[in-house]
Amino acid sequence: MKAIKTIGINSNQPVGRGFNFPYDIAILEDDSENPIIYLINRSSSAASVGTRIQYFTFDENWLGEFANSADPNGVGFVKPVCVDFDKHDNLHVTDESTDEIKVFTKEGQFSRSIALSDVGITDTVTDPRFGPSGLCLDKEDNIIVASRYKNQIVKISQEGHLLNSFGSLGNEAGQFDMPWGISTDSHECIYVADWRNDRIQKFDRNGTYIRSYGEHGDGDGQLIRPSSVAVNESGLIAVADWGNERVQVFDQNGSVNEILYGDASLSQWSREWLNANLDEKDAREQSDLKNLELPGHLKSNYHMASQTEHKFWGPVSVKYDSLGRLYVTEHSRHRLQVFGS
Repeated sequence: MKAIKTIGINSNQPVGRGFNFPYDIAILEDDSENPIIYLINRSSSAASVGTRIQYFTFDENWLGEFANSADPNGVGFVKPVCVDFDKHDNLHVTDESTDEIKVFTKEGQFSRSIALSDVGITDTVTDPRFGPSGLCLDKEDNIIVASRYKNQIVKISQEGHLLNSFGSLGNEAGQFDMPWGISTDSHECIYVADWRNDRIQKFDRNGTYIRSYGEHGDGDGQLIRPSSVAVNESGLIAVADWGNERVQVFDQNGSVNEILYGDASLSQWSREWLNANLDEKDAREQSDLKNLELPGHLKSNYHMASQTEHKFWGPVSVKYDSLGRLYVTEHSRHRLQVFGS
């Protein structure tokens, strides 16, 4: 895949355009060429003023924001993690701190909250918290959510009734250690980023284990702390290999199809800012930010990522759109990189 564009600019302001530690996106495709992107702006600390949802088009037309943590009506977030749409264009957002899923219309109006403490799953650990992280919706609009503290995958109805759950703490097949991102494929198989076990696990729609992808390490096909997984229409599996500062794409047999390390360009928002701040623009044009020669002891994946602007730094989320474009959310460099054929 090749880089198509970069979206975003860093901003720690509590309102307005710009990202501060983004975590995940959902894509609304009324117009597949120019979809609307909804982004979790997590900010630097829990319940920080500025933690909110921002939404904008693929062409970088910023449309607005909602659910700020400082919202006087209490519809904001403390620690939002993942987001997805249902078939009726309602946005579902997990909050790992409040143990709930909040639901909004696509215009940002609060609809309801689903308290996961009321779901009634059988605890496999003594921790009373649910800790919702990954989230996706199946073809019937049932909600599939990962519990990072109970180490289970839970399927509930839109009314919050428990339909199924599977998993327990451990490193055997079908067990989890702090599961994070979740995705489904066209056959309704469920893929889970098993974060602390450094692998992706695949299950059928009922939670029966099928296989896993990856193992601990930094070689091709190996993973360190994978945080997100997405499957395209061809069955290719994109993984946010956060600990290795890269995205790996597997085929269904587990072979590595491609590895991406990032190839960012200036976003439209960044170009607009530089054109209004010419001293910064001049200094940037005189710098060589892409071919930085680092000393030998600073050539780990982390150091290369944190010191080289075009590379991924903190790739936390991956999502495909209907055109097969791959969106990578960078937590630590506050932007999206988009790749296509």
